[in-house]
Amino acid sequence: MISVLKSEDNCRRPHMLKLTRKFDLHKDVVCDLHKKEASVCRVKEYSGEVDTRLLNIECDGGILYSWKGATGTTRIGKYDPQTKQNKLLYTFDKQVCVSSCSLNKEETLLAVSLAQGTGEVGELKPVSKCLTLLIEIHPINNTKVLKAVDCRVKVQFLHQEEADRRSVLESHLLLLTEDGYVDLYHVLLTRQEGYRVVMVNPERLTKTAERIVEDFCWVQWDGHTQRLYYVIHKGKCLLRCVQFYSNHFWETVLELPLEMAANSFPAVKFVNLGFDHYHMQKPEKELVKMEVFTDRIGSMCVCYCHPLNTNDKEMIYTLALVHKGCSKTFQVSLGSVELPERSTQLRPLFIPIGYYIVVYMEGYFLHLVNTRQQEMLCHSLFLSGRDVDSGLQCRADDIAVLHSEEKASVSLLELSSGRVLSAELSAAHLLQILGADKVFKCPGREADPARLAALHCLLVTWETTQNWSSRLLNGCATT
Repeated sequence: MISVLKSEDNCRRPHMLKLTRKFDLHKDVVCDLHKKEASVCRVKEYSGEVDTRLLNIECDGGILYSWKGATGTTRIGKYDPQTKQNKLLYTFDKQVCVSSCSLNKEETLLAVSLAQGTGEVGELKPVSKCLTLLIEIHPINNTKVLKAVDCRVKVQFLHQEEADRRSVLESHLLLLTEDGYVDLYHVLLTRQEGYRVVMVNPERLTKTAERIVEDFCWVQWDGHTQRLYYVIHKGKCLLRCVQFYSNHFWETVLELPLEMAANSFPAVKFVNLGFDHYHMQKPEKELVKMEVFTDRIGSMCVCYCHPLNTNDKEMIYTLALVHKGCSKTFQVSLGSVELPERSTQLRPLFIPIGYYIVVYMEGYFLHLVNTRQQEMLCHSLFLSGRDVDSGLQCRADDIAVLHSEEKASVSLLELSSGRVLSAELSAAHLLQILGADKVFKCPGREADPARLAALHCLLVTWETTQNWSSRLLNGCATT
């Protein structure tokens, strides 16, 4: 049992997370769109609303978005983080509600799901029916209807390796539905007139689709590893992982039982499958927050919280360290801390940074768990109190963790602002904990565990840096 206590040190500290802006929707996209719309309208400046919305971030870093055109249309574009350029991909001849979108690696096909809505007082309000389209965009040509169903549909292209020579003439698309099944579409392509890329026998697409998964209640896509994680309930909750290969072969490579209640997911939950702004306006009640993180050195962590016990004011969360063959469940007593009115939806944010998983509940606690050496107390750093500051400028439920396998940092998306931030642990913050006379501690106990945890974290963070010992001594001398 861990208790949440207020810090005894009220001095101003650096933030735990060092944040660096990588992308800003307004600066990198919206300003450019105003110039494009001004050109379309043949005016010097365009002052109309473009209503730009992020749709998806592909594994190559390409950012897909939609906006309202000046002529009453909806356009889809892509921002390339390498060239810092925006590109128009497709224009609908009317305003539509794009709820999901994906672009194949060769940028010849665009898959979109549209939430069919009716206009009221100038607004498009979504209804349950969803129309899923596959569009040729090199150049713009045929459109194929893949689904027309009364539930949400997510679309995601697989990205084959460069070594796969057939990848230019074949694309593979996942369709994931709120009804709990996943289909894999194999799209054959051909070149015409030397440059035009079109689908071969598009009328046979639905007949040749493979059913990959059935009856899932939670699903997560990992584009960097080309893996699909999903949870099904067969007497108990099971986590399974499907690995996709460049030779068009796929297989189930993992099945892991989870210690969670059967009704943990009252509605299907999609993770890392784009951003559905129309559904986000009326989010379903989410009892459990769950994510899977992996890295290149072989670590795999399954992080999930249990429904908040509002009577006992306890938050329970589990980190299953698959690479270590064990799991750790933490029970945090929120003590006398006043809970908000919507406390049933209070959930921690899980952030993977290097060897650590940051478990953060705004205003309550921040827990730094070492996923490689978790046996001793000094391998985890627990800070508590309302003055625990992660450095994040928005609520935790407004942040999406962008999955990658980078070792030292992770990217975070602020959904409301459209900013992407690179986050890493702040050495300055850890040094202050290490050198402070008073640190976050429990009454009657020495502060050594916190100092040891901060020291251990610094050594892990600086393990690839030369002269780390001199940096550590200099840092302690200045705190």
